[in-house]
Amino acid sequence: MQKKEIYWHLPGFCYFRILNEVIINLMKDYPDKFYDGYKIGSVYGTFPGAIWNGGRAVFGLTCKRDMENILRSYNSKGVPVRFTWTNCLIEEKHLQDTYCNLIMKLADNGFNQVLANTPVLEEYVRKEYPNFPLISSTTKRIVDAESLKAELDKDYHLVVLDYDLNHDQEVLEAISPYADRVEILVNEACYPHCPKRSEHYRQQSQMQLEYDIHTPFPCPNRSGERKFEDCMSRPAFISREEIQKYIDMGYVNFKIVGRGLPMEYVKDSYLYFLVKEEHQDFIRERIDGILRQMAAARAPR
Repeated sequence: MQKKEIYWHLPGFCYFRILNEVIINLMKDYPDKFYDGYKIGSVYGTFPGAIWNGGRAVFGLTCKRDMENILRSYNSKGVPVRFTWTNCLIEEKHLQDTYCNLIMKLADNGFNQVLANTPVLEEYVRKEYPNFPLISSTTKRIVDAESLKAELDKDYHLVVLDYDLNHDQEVLEAISPYADRVEILVNEACYPHCPKRSEHYRQQSQMQLEYDIHTPFPCPNRSGERKFEDCMSRPAFISREEIQKYIDMGYVNFKIVGRGLPMEYVKDSYLYFLVKEEHQDFIRERIDGILRQMAAARAPR
């Protein structure tokens, strides 16, 4: 019997590009050290400075040639790039943005994807870029079974589950007929049932639109640098041992959170979820060694 393929969706296709490419290559080079059947389903995020981006504001600029190289690099490895077009403040006037439309044109190959949450932008993408599979974002905050079923009845490629429902057995069973089209966040760092979560999404969207890099968000649960160990004690966290229970129910898409978080948090997440426990030290050494070599090669001489 062929083992079921399980798809993992990795954060920061641009910011964590080197780390992501290293882990993708190591999965190919050392398949026996990773869990059987695990595949990279996508890398998600944004090119810096794109006003359609949401969830986490990302500032900067990427030139056309670098965009093409990054897209080609992931796609040549069989990994789709997924754009987080989840800015909740997008209006009609923002749809003709030159930079965002350039990104879409460069990535329009029927393989790359779009994460959506705003009707006006979703309708625009469906009309102008129909080759992109659309994914319904967790930022919609859909938190009941009936609304989830209604969302899954639409023609989304995937629907990302609100992490507050990660362990809601009643909801998970109710939507299990759609399980292969549900994506589950496994390592969310934010506090469960946070009353400021939607407000935070809105503030990040405003920052992205206004290129405002100086407005902090008064998060009541933020204290110091985030570490992977911290998220393991959160109620929404899904452990390695629990993953199999979800797989047995038919869930095959799992998302690793990491945008806006330290690289060590992301690296520890990859090691914990993707690598067999007895091989984690070996893969960590390989990752760190490759990263050191690449840093040394880039250093001025």
